[in-house]
Formats: sequence, C-alpha cells, structure tokens
Amino acid sequence: MKAFYQDLRLGILGGGQLGRMLIQAATNFNIHTTVLDRDNGAPCAEVASAFLAGDITDFDTVYRFGKGMDLITIEIENVNVDALAQLEAEGVTVYPQPAVINLIKDKRTQKQFYRNNNIPTADFVLVDDRDAIRQHLDFLPAFNKLGTGGYDGGGVQRLNSEADIDTAFDAPGLLEKFIDFDCEVSVIAARNANGEVSIFPAVECVFHPEHNLVDFLLAPASVAPEIEARAEAIARRVVEAFGIVGLLAVEMFVTKDGDVLVNEVAPRPHNSGHQTINANVTSQYEQHLRAIFGLPLGATAITKPSAMVNLLGADGFTGPAIYDGLETLLRIEGVSLFLYGKKETRPHRKMGHITIVDDELTHLRDKVEQVKKAIRVIA
Repeated sequence: MKAFYQDLRLGILGGGQLGRMLIQAATNFNIHTTVLDRDNGAPCAEVASAFLAGDITDFDTVYRFGKGMDLITIEIENVNVDALAQLEAEGVTVYPQPAVINLIKDKRTQKQFYRNNNIPTADFVLVDDRDAIRQHLDFLPAFNKLGTGGYDGGGVQRLNSEADIDTAFDAPGLLEKFIDFDCEVSVIAARNANGEVSIFPAVECVFHPEHNLVDFLLAPASVAPEIEARAEAIARRVVEAFGIVGLLAVEMFVTKDGDVLVNEVAPRPHNSGHQTINANVTSQYEQHLRAIFGLPLGATAITKPSAMVNLLGADGFTGPAIYDGLETLLRIEGVSLFLYGKKETRPHRKMGHITIVDDELTHLRDKVEQVKKAIRVIA
C-alpha cells in the first residue's frame, strides 16, 4: 500500500450521511476520499475529494471504481460483494472484507452465524415466502424480517397471529421469536488487521413507537453494571467471531430477566455511534479509519454523558427542507447540530441529528424532550 498521508486513495461505496461524517474525520488524516453513489445529490457529494455517480450494486460499476483505489470501504451493506471479492483477489484492500459483508447483509445467514457460534440471540426459523410462514403459526407472535433489502426500520413486520399473515413479506426471510425485552442497547466494536479490538461503552437506544427507527439514545446506557459488562463482552465475542477489519455495531436486547441477546449487526459506522463525535475520546468515524488503515485503535472512554436525537422529516411535508426552530434549538446548552446536506425532506426521512452533552443523565432526558419540541423539518 502507498505511504500513508501522501497519495493513498480511499474509495467509499455509498454516499449517505454515514459516509459524510466518515469523510469529515478523514480530512484530519489528509486522506483523499472518492465516493460512489447513484445520487448526485447524496450527502457525500459536497464533501468528498471526488464523487462519482454510479450504481453500487452493479458489478461492472463497482469493479471499475475499485481498480483506481488503494483501499475500499462501505457505508452501507447493499453493495455488489462479488465485485469487491474480485478486487480483493486482484490485490485491492477491501475492509470490511467482502466475505464478512456477504455474511452480514443477509439476515438469514447472519442469524445462522450466531447459532453456529453459540452467540446468544432470539430463536428463529428461516422462511422462503408467505406460504412457508403459514407452516409456523405456532411460532407466532414473531417478527418477520426480510433476508436482504431492509434498511432504516424497513423490512421488518410484526406478526401476532394467523390474521396478520397477509401483511408478511412474500420473499426469503426469517421469523424471529418475539422477545419481551426491557430495553435495547448497542455496542460498537472495532478490530484492525493486527487483531487489536476496542469496545465503545454500551448506549441505550429508544425507538420511535411507529417508525421503527431510533428516536433517541443515551450514553452511557442506563442499565446495571453487570448487564453493561455482559453486552460489551458479547460484542467482543461477535467482532472476533466475524474476524472483521473495521467497525461493527452490535445491537442487543436486554430481556426482562436480564439476558442479553444479539439482535443484528452492521459492519460500518452506525446511527448508535453519532454521539461519539462529541462525547468520547475517539469518534466511531475516526476509529473506523484507524482500523481499516492498520493504525492503533483509539481510546473509547466517554468524556461526558450524552444523548443523540434523530432529526426526521415532519409528517405532512415533502419538498425543499426548512429547519423550523433552529434558533430555539441552539439556545439549549450542550446542543450540537449535524445536518446531512439533504436538499429535500419527506416524512420520517433522516435529515440530521442533534447531540446533547450534560454532566447528569437526568438532565439529558429533560433536554431530549426540549430538543424534540424545539425543531422540526418542514417544507
């Protein structure tokens, strides 16, 4: 690989907000970034060193893109893995590794991986279509998840009884047993090519009751110390089992009786790590860069309790984005605003996020409500 800090070229597949924040961290390392995304107006377009419009799921497009790069990474799993595997075989460094992406991008193989490696997870059965689901009525209530294609809360449908079968996905997926959980936590882990592993403290994710997206999160998680330790130990087991080079977000359920079960993982920077930019010694974005470039991993300690609120497009508004209440928001002490550069808003679209830091977790919860009332994205 070319000398670091000189003319090394990092290719990023996917031009969304995760890539945008990764590029913002990369500028501190003098890394030249080239992004491939089909949308010329993607959040990365304005900040990347170079931006190319193209389909990240097309073999030829990804292969041609990758031939000009020294290292390739992703900001979304829905990429052409076959092209990445071919590039890897020809000597291009790809992190996370194509085999790992391929394993994780399909929830069916991902869940089977947990079972095969004795990683605690909810019970499940694989199904090929809606008719197959009808053969497992005794497994309900359960969540029907698409094997591939689900993202940002999509591709998941709760089935309570036979009456709900018509709403199920008529495509390969799985039924995951309903878990009566107490809360959801996320732990972000990193592993570099030398096998060094670093774990971020667990955060608590609070989901929107209707949109199946994270509404806000709290860091550190408000769970018992033994639960936090168990979640972080499981995350270490998972990242080492995959052997991934890069970042891995591990989402977990904490059950009513204190079990910790892996829900799913993402092999990239993640929504549950946005607050690390303001509230941890090293951000998840810098940590991902350290991992894929073979650098020592950074310290992950929390410097101050924090919260993160997703800024979604308001119901009933589609069109050029207007941020109503910006001045009110920025008067709240400890608030930092991150907008994603998306020109058009629509209901529930992720338009940005707000990080809040405070010395007290109780104050953070109050400020979360202030933030949610202060600003909305309209058109």
